[in-house]
Parts: sequence; structure tokens; C-alpha cells
Amino acid sequence: MNPVTLDQFKTRLASMLRDIPYGTSADLTGYAIAFWDGSKVVYAFLSGDGTGMIEDEFELSDYEWNHWHDDFAAWIKEPLFSVRPELNKRTWRAPTGAGAR
Repeated sequence: MNPVTLDQFKTRLASMLRDIPYGTSADLTGYAIAFWDGSKVVYAFLSGDGTGMIEDEFELSDYEWNHWHDDFAAWIKEPLFSVRPELNKRTWRAPTGAGAR
């Protein structure tokens, strides 16, 4: 089996996140998550203090992909999701177009 590419990962992750309820995150690693904001995937770091709170958002570029490829490839094989109440407190843009629910 060929290794997953960054574009394949992003496409599959976006598809999964669009199909689950708001407030649910993809737990990519112990330090990074992703969630759907109503129009796109948002990647974020978790705080290092053990609270699991969202700290900073980041772009998933080639640099991050090259450093964390093994973690992300393992996640795509066995996805893990969590409900995060703090995500429901964010301002969501209503989905529009064909994918709206």
C-alpha cells in the first residue's frame, strides 16, 4: 500500500469532519487536533498543561506533514474523535451550498 500524501490526508479528514456533529474534533496526536468550522478544517495545538484546551491554530503545510507524517498516517488508519464543548462556543458559519445540512 502506498503511503498517504498530504493532499489525500486533508481530503479524507475534511470528508470525515463534515459528516460528524459540530463540537467534535479529530484527535490527530496528543498535541494536535482538527475540527470543521462550518466551511473548512481548522488545525490546532492543545495546551501543554494537561487540560486538553485548544491553544493555537496552525496551517498543515508540507513542513508539519514531514515532521508528523507517521502520527497523521497512523491516525487516518484508526481515526479517533472527541467531543469538545469549547468548540460549540465558537462562532460557526452556517454551511451553504450542496453540502449544507
